[in-house]
Amino acid sequence: MSELAADKIALDAVEDFTERLSTSFDTCYTWSYDTFKVGLRNLYEKAKQNQWDSATALAWATDVDPESEIVPDMNNPLYGTPMWAKFTPAEIRKFRREQLSWSLSQFLHGEQGALLAAAQIVDAVPWIEAKYYGSTQVMDEARHVETYDHYLRDKLEKEYPINPHLKTLLDQILTDSRWDMKYLGMQIMVEGLAMAAFGLMEKFCTEPLLKQLTQYIMRDESRHVAFGVLSLENYYHELSEEELRERQEFTYEGCRLMRDRLYAVEVWREMGLPIEETREIVMKSEIMREFQKMLFSKVVPNVKRLGLLTPWLRERFHELDILKWEHEAPSA
Repeated sequence: MSELAADKIALDAVEDFTERLSTSFDTCYTWSYDTFKVGLRNLYEKAKQNQWDSATALAWATDVDPESEIVPDMNNPLYGTPMWAKFTPAEIRKFRREQLSWSLSQFLHGEQGALLAAAQIVDAVPWIEAKYYGSTQVMDEARHVETYDHYLRDKLEKEYPINPHLKTLLDQILTDSRWDMKYLGMQIMVEGLAMAAFGLMEKFCTEPLLKQLTQYIMRDESRHVAFGVLSLENYYHELSEEELRERQEFTYEGCRLMRDRLYAVEVWREMGLPIEETREIVMKSEIMREFQKMLFSKVVPNVKRLGLLTPWLRERFHELDILKWEHEAPSA
């Protein structure tokens, strides 16, 4: 087979799982190479020093039993319910694998969304030091995609499609033409929620390889959230009331989507559970309510720091039951 024919076959195969979005935003040259935001330049220096290679830094030879209690069963919102009591030991083992595969698959897909958004930020942002740092985040996100894909393929041998709520938010971020909305959607909301989710995974995970890779990824993610805060700080003070409201509505909608994306309907369907009955149990679960609120502990204080937490958004955060986190320490 000729090289040209092989390339054609490879391209046809890629088309089967490729989705295209129509995007429009300004690509911005900057002809001043002076540093205007010292914090971003310092963050860039830190990012250069903290690069790592997934292939050599992680203990991939570790044996993983995907049906073991990698995350304690008590963290499952169905644990302790009559529905859980009906599961056989084999069904519990399967549920563990399915739930973890679903959770890590959403991390994987979210990291690809972050990869695309970071590349757009490099194009669109007006400061050279933000372009410098954004380029390191592109590398970070590519590494995170590679890492989660490796773990899902080799250790769990199962990958779920992207959750529709997460997909909706990523599409909104990637198709918005305004550079600050990419920061707000990705760096503040998606990355902020990811930081909290990774923190919970690292805290409760009993599997050493997954704990190790989570620690590495969290180190990168903490810089990504700081990138958004440092870039947007003081920017929203200059906007009109109408422009500010648009950002607040986007923030509220994004937080609502992220709350709803926690319902692992795909897993329930795989387990043969009645969807509406399961949803009702999960919605009333104290574990799920606390998990949802804790996820926003990294988002709400940063939204407040940026000046977006006016009475209008405070009321809606109260409806989501996440306002309690406003006094947590914001990202640096």
